Amino acid sequence: MGGRPSSPLDKQQRQHLRGQVDTLMRNFLPCYRGQLAASILRQISRELGPQEPAGSQLLRSKKLPRVREHRGPLTQLRGHPPRWQPIFCVLRGDGRLEWFSHKEEYENGGHPLGSTALTGYTLLTSQREYLRLLDALCSDSLEDHTQEEPDSLLEVPVSFPLFLQHPFRRHLCFSAATREAQHAWRLALQGGIRLRGTVLQRSQAPAARAFLDAVRLYRQHQGHFGDDDVTLGSDAEVLTAVLMREQLPALRAQTLPGLRGSGGGIRALGFPSHDCRLNSLPLLDAVHAAVLAGASAGLCAFQPEKDELLASLEKTIRPDVDQLLRQRARVAGRLRTDIRGPLESCLHREVDPQLPRVVQTLLRTMEASLEAVRTLLAQGMDRLSRRLRQSPSGTQLRREVYSFGEMPWDLALMQTCYREAERSHGRLGQLAAPFGFLGMQSLVFGAQDLAQQLMADAVATFLQLADQCLTMALNCDQAAQRLERVRGRVLKKFKSDGGLAQRRFIRGWGLCIFLPFVLSQLEPSCKKELPEFEGDVLAMGSQALTTEGIYEDVIRGCLLQRIDRELKKTLGANDVSCTLDGCLEVPWEQEGADEETEAEREGGTCPRQPGSGAQIQPLCPPPSRGTFRS
Repeated sequence: MGGRPSSPLDKQQRQHLRGQVDTLMRNFLPCYRGQLAASILRQISRELGPQEPAGSQLLRSKKLPRVREHRGPLTQLRGHPPRWQPIFCVLRGDGRLEWFSHKEEYENGGHPLGSTALTGYTLLTSQREYLRLLDALCSDSLEDHTQEEPDSLLEVPVSFPLFLQHPFRRHLCFSAATREAQHAWRLALQGGIRLRGTVLQRSQAPAARAFLDAVRLYRQHQGHFGDDDVTLGSDAEVLTAVLMREQLPALRAQTLPGLRGSGGGIRALGFPSHDCRLNSLPLLDAVHAAVLAGASAGLCAFQPEKDELLASLEKTIRPDVDQLLRQRARVAGRLRTDIRGPLESCLHREVDPQLPRVVQTLLRTMEASLEAVRTLLAQGMDRLSRRLRQSPSGTQLRREVYSFGEMPWDLALMQTCYREAERSHGRLGQLAAPFGFLGMQSLVFGAQDLAQQLMADAVATFLQLADQCLTMALNCDQAAQRLERVRGRVLKKFKSDGGLAQRRFIRGWGLCIFLPFVLSQLEPSCKKELPEFEGDVLAMGSQALTTEGIYEDVIRGCLLQRIDRELKKTLGANDVSCTLDGCLEVPWEQEGADEETEAEREGGTCPRQPGSGAQIQPLCPPPSRGTFRS
């Protein structure tokens, strides 16, 4: 499984795929254009609307999450005939995995034997679990496995395996030499998979939000209402996953018949005959590559139009934003009256019985994760305070400051927080599955991203405030006392921001679970009422407003009212603001990320946070202004 063999697609198949991609782009881009306009209107209304009474208290970290590079020797199942061969593996900062024949080849700038972006992969470190997954992928062919030879290389015990499985790409089978090396690679690969997957979700750009909304709308038009993990990855990777899911039944119909009693074809992939379970992967891999290339080309061709459209929308919407929002509110009021009966009946019958358990499970997930972050943060600040008392100007203090700044990006350290986000995967998945929600990986990644961002913000705030309050006139004890006060302030700010982030998380993912389901339930009855509103919406003369968009906003608002009510029961009325982002009275989400924070008010600009390659400035005894700045 090293270098790629020649493509199994013939000319006619490649032309067919190009036609499929062209059709996808032709149907998707109108949705995207409309959502770009809606996203610009949302952004402008947020800028001009009332701000949250309790905004972010922590300084926003300027250091963006990035995959931490990792490299080292592994063995890989590859070649013809297949065998375990030594390689040198490199995980790049952009989330690409490369493997070379040996370390010198990498150091000399040679070409890798193979490479792959980690988007969409699942990492397994249990050989038994991986073999079970293969059987599940091809369960229809299990009856023929008894006729196969029993000496599969995959079933020869591997001490420290690392299996990377992808629904549309060829699998990668690695093995580490020691348990410690396997653990290090597991953390690095999991981090790469997560950060590569959530690039759009983490973006604050209106175009990113518009793209995700357009994908959801496009899929609803295709009859798919449940959320899943298809939106993990870049824009081209997301569109590729959408089309691959549409084509998967036909592809499986082509490949599964060949699995029965046939094992020889798998040798071309690098697996012995017994593992005919993977026989469909060469075709799927080739189809995925062709679709990805086509989607990338289509989006690249659309980019100039998108840039021009965004600039034009900003100029045309901003002067008329007040009028547009008033007209939108009038149509929304009429729509709300027309669909109130069916909507309330659906919510009462389907959503209300399960909502308390879903909200409580989401709440427990975030509470445990944030408590783990708080514990690590407090321990890190305590270590700095102790080091300051012991050695205010020594090398150890400089190292401690650097280590503290690296905490958000320390994979082993943050694993405690990430693990808490994974614990409710099974329970929450069971609660959400009846509503068609299959996006548990996205939800877990979202919780982990949130934990990392809050840790980064808290670390940046502590370093800023500590640097401001320490002067040359202080002795060690006085400096440590001031640092203790900074510690208390940061923990207080963290509690405030953590509570706000927790509520946003619950409301956002509550919508992801319930909104598509409610829309699907109301589709036969309420959707037919929309054409009578088309005239009023078209009269507004703006592509930022559509009848379907206002209809969804009305349903979203009703759902959020119920989620807020449940949050108030659980957290207490004083902890839930009625003006939080997304309430029906507020057109769209109110983001607090750009508000002025206390750290900025007290000390001006934000220093660059310590990260990979950051230089720690020399410290002078006693600690002076600049000691805690990287």
